[in-house]
Amino acid sequence: MLELAIGIILGGCALGAGCAMIAGIGPGIGEGNAVAKACEAIGRQPESKSAVTSTMLMGCAIAETTGLYALVIAILLLFVAPNILVDILLKAVGM
Repeated sequence: MLELAIGIILGGCALGAGCAMIAGIGPGIGEGNAVAKACEAIGRQPESKSAVTSTMLMGCAIAETTGLYALVIAILLLFVAPNILVDILLKAVGM
């Protein structure tokens, strides 16, 4: 029975890590859209290239933090949380 509980903990952590990595889709789409619009703006007014490029890079950097946070959460769920949760389970059953 204890092995089943540990398996559920490990499976839940893996499932949670997979769900967290879905957050990587948003920054990819957003950054692609931002670069496309920046290229359109530079194509219309080439003299505004430096202002458009710096604003685009700042926006892409901010959007990328969402993906990095998701990666950190996924790594924690894969490598840190299972040990902590299994220790809590073992203490609860008296082992």
